[in-house]
Amino acid sequence: MTIGIAVKAPGAARAALAGLEAVEAVGRGAIGGFVSLTVLAPDGAVHDLGVQRGGARAMLAEPQLAALAEARLAVLMSSAPDRPEPLSQFTPGAADAGLMTGHRLPNMPGLNGTPPNLVALQALREGLSPAQAIDRALADAPDLDAGLIAMTPSGELAIGNSASVAERPDIGEALVVEPGLSIAVLHNSILPHEALADLAVSAIHDTLAPLDAWSGSGSAIGLSVRPGPRKRALLLDADRGTPLGFEAEGEEWRRPEWEGCPVRRGDPVIAAEQVVGYVVQEAYCILRGGTVTQARGDHHLTWTRSEAT
Repeated sequence: MTIGIAVKAPGAARAALAGLEAVEAVGRGAIGGFVSLTVLAPDGAVHDLGVQRGGARAMLAEPQLAALAEARLAVLMSSAPDRPEPLSQFTPGAADAGLMTGHRLPNMPGLNGTPPNLVALQALREGLSPAQAIDRALADAPDLDAGLIAMTPSGELAIGNSASVAERPDIGEALVVEPGLSIAVLHNSILPHEALADLAVSAIHDTLAPLDAWSGSGSAIGLSVRPGPRKRALLLDADRGTPLGFEAEGEEWRRPEWEGCPVRRGDPVIAAEQVVGYVVQEAYCILRGGTVTQARGDHHLTWTRSEAT
């Protein structure tokens, strides 16, 4: 009946909400209601935001969200509406310990009277690793209805479920650790459960580093294909940065009638015989005698000066 997301990255709060937004767009079940969002700011301050209804869209509309843009550590927890206040009890944090989120009911007291998310937060404060902190909170209480995500102030992450939650048939999880980026997701009671954690991760990746980001664009209409030393390339005017034409091997491109993509994503962009970028957006072109006369769909090409991906 909840989803928890943690992100370590520049723009972590917006990225975490993008993951939630993607899950809400596809999934059904315990989503679209409350969101508790907590960040650890660069100055060490912990900031909490919460909405009871409307899910990711409502949180994205919060005016105070813009003030959290610089945070590199963020966690959220979300489910159906009208949860007990303060919503920050679902995502507690402290500058000397880190941030907690999870799923199910990690805010409810355990056998010792302390909620498992606070047990784990205290363990982080004492210097335990995130995995050790979760183990302290959950290992000796298999019947706890809780799963936890723990994140240190340095961004180290771990996830874990109590034994009883791990037996559920509707749970999903993801843990991704890459240079400069860490993501954790736990969820239940949201279907189709097999795909949603990976969907959230993919949406977070797309928000932080969209594959369709570009720095230059131009039309394919009127451009001609010529043979050259490269398999495929987009040729630019070195002074104006506008497309001059294509290089593409194969006689088919210069037939009286032909259709296809003279350049594809990742192909080089050439100006003054130097590689200055890589194609991002292709165009499906209709060619007559080697010249593009129309396109099926968008006729614009885009490119970037970053490395091909």
